[in-house]
This record gives sequence, C-alpha cells and structure tokens, in this order.
Amino acid sequence: MLCLFPGLQEVKGLEQTVYSVSQINGLIKNVIDGVPQLSGVYIRGELSNYKIYPSGHHYFTLKDSESSLRCVMFKSSAVKLRFRPEHGMKVIAFGRISVFPRDGAYQLYCGALTPDGVGDLHVAFEQLKEKLYQEGLFDESHKKPLPVFPQRIAIITSSAGAAVHDMIRILRRRYPIAKVLLLPVRVQGAEAPPEIVGAIRYANRWHLADVIITGRGGGSLEDLWAFNDERVARAIYDSEIPVISAVGHEPDVTIADFVADRRASTPSNAAEIAVPDMTELLRYLQAGLGRMTQGLLNRLDGQDKRLGELEKKRVLSDPMAFLQDRRLQLDFVHQKLAMAAKERFDREMRRFTGLTASLDALSPLKVLGRGYAMAQSQEGQILRCSAQVAPGDRIRVQLAKGSLDCTVITTN
Repeated sequence: MLCLFPGLQEVKGLEQTVYSVSQINGLIKNVIDGVPQLSGVYIRGELSNYKIYPSGHHYFTLKDSESSLRCVMFKSSAVKLRFRPEHGMKVIAFGRISVFPRDGAYQLYCGALTPDGVGDLHVAFEQLKEKLYQEGLFDESHKKPLPVFPQRIAIITSSAGAAVHDMIRILRRRYPIAKVLLLPVRVQGAEAPPEIVGAIRYANRWHLADVIITGRGGGSLEDLWAFNDERVARAIYDSEIPVISAVGHEPDVTIADFVADRRASTPSNAAEIAVPDMTELLRYLQAGLGRMTQGLLNRLDGQDKRLGELEKKRVLSDPMAFLQDRRLQLDFVHQKLAMAAKERFDREMRRFTGLTASLDALSPLKVLGRGYAMAQSQEGQILRCSAQVAPGDRIRVQLAKGSLDCTVITTN
C-alpha cells in the first residue's frame, strides 16, 4: 500500500491503516497549510478573552454572532501594535490558519491587528489621550507660565528640517538678544521618541534654557507619531523648564500639544510665542521715554510757575513785613484783652458796690446808730427776751459807739 504522508506507518494484518494521534494532527496540519487561501487571510471579528502572557505573546479569541476562532500573536508581531487591544473591540486580523499539533486545534496565527473601521494609529491616539487625561497630565493647574523676556531658548527638533530654520530666523528677527541653543534629534521613526525624551531631560538637568520649543514640520499622522509617544508626553510633563509644543500645521494635534505648557499652531508660531518682538519693545520703551520726558517737563514748568508766584509773595519780598503784621495783630489782641479786662473789672466793681450797699442796709450797726442797743450774754448769744437771763447774770450791751458790761438786777 502506498503511503501518501511521510512518517505514517501501516499496521499489517488489518483491513485499514491505523494512525497515531500525532500523525493525524500532522496530516490535518499539512492539509490546511497546503490551502493557499488560508496562508494569508483577513478575518473580521470581536476580541474576547484577550490575554498577554509574560513571554510577550498575545492570546485571544475572535468571535461573531455564531462562531469563535482561537488566535495567537507572537511577541515579534505584538510589539508592532500601535494601539492597546481591549475586550469587545471590533478588529480585522491578518494571519494564517494552521493547526497546533500538540492540541489538535486549528487557530489563527495573527501577524497584524487593526481596529475595524478606523486606523490603529487613531485608536492608539485616543487611548493614550484618555489615559493621560485621567492621570491629570493635561490639567491647566500644572502648566507653567512662559518667561516674558527669555535669555536662552532651546529648540529640540531635527537639524535638517525647514522648521528649525524658520524658528531660528524668526527668533533672530524678533528678539536677537536671546541665545538660541539647538538640540538636534530625530523626529520620525522608532528612534525619535527616546532622542526627544533624552534632549528634554538633558536641557533640564543642565538648566540650558529658560524655555524649550520642541516639534517638527507637518506630515501624516504616522510622520508625527513620535510626538504621540507616551514617553515624550511624560518627559514634557516632568520638565521644570516651560515647554512649547510646535508640531505640524494648524489642524495637526498631538499628545504633546495637550501636555505642553503652551501649544503653537506651527513651529514659526512657536518662535513668535516664545519671545517678544524687539521692535515693539523698542517702540514701547521709546513711547514710555517720551511720556516720562514730557511728564518731567510739565512738572518742571509747573514748579517754575509756582516759583514765580512765590517770588511775588510779600513774605519773600519783605520778610519783616510778616513780623510787623504779627506785631500789629499782637497789639490789637492786647488792646482787646485790656478792654475786656477793664469791662470785667468795672462790672464786678458795680456788683460789689451793690452787694455792699445791700449788706450795709442789713447791718445791725445801722440800727444801733439810730439809738438802739444790742444785748448779748457772756457767751455772745443775742438776747431777744428777758427769759433768757436771770437776776445777777452779767450781760454786754452794744451801743452805736462802745459797749456796756451790766449786771441784771431784775427781769420783767
């Protein structure tokens, strides 16, 4: 009997040939591997049970509403993925269908995986954008203000591109007193992100500049992908020096634009943002100088007028006039005080005279002068009735002139 498959051995004495399990799996593998349509096939489906093993290999299942297919993507192919596959994502997988002899199960050996209906770069961009947003790398509170008058400017970009020449030309024209330092890096390809990260960290470590401009000219999403790299985004976020992102043209938006302290629409616009316009500064300073000069002239003119007015003052033309005026004023006040004192004295004198007259009218001496006498006991008490004394008491009788010491003989 002719053996169609190498390695298969017939068992003699039986009506049919008996194969081992490994032989059958090998037979099926050879059959499937021999079908050209299965050696490079695109399959649309939904990701399920997606797992990444420590070895770097990816294992998952593709399924639709009716069936499922086991898949494996080896590490060499998985490292080329531009996005992070997730459970439930619609994808198109490319690879070959073959049998794994050990398990006897056929599966797709996936060589490439792309999101269904949208590019993998776009999906990777949105995934990283959402991740960094959730971590707070886009927060406005973290963004540092740009220096108003930077002394040193570091440009991190390709030295061969047109963008760097445009930036240097604008910086020299607008603010020639600033020192421009170029840190050349690749801005496209797999080597670009590590070089950009290294340049940013180098500038910060040695404090090379007051502001950093990083970016490149326009291009496709793939051309700009170095500035959508997570490593570049985190280096910009960690930079102590303010960073201006200048990638592509106005419509181009990268992850670096969201993380940077300031986004410029183009590299040329970044140079305009980074420094003030020297011409405008000089014009502003000249205008300020003119205003200051005019202000000083106006003030000097005002002071000159005031000095002229003061020169005409009598106090300066005749200094003694002030003292003379004060002497006259003092004499006037003295006269007023003297008149007031005299009026007060006369008024009090008239009042005193009136009180004296009233007191004199009430004086007992007046009564005594008319022939009356005033009797007092030895204690000086005025006697108003005879009951106040007894026979034998001594009393004093006060007359208008002189007094009498008497002894009471009898009382009535």
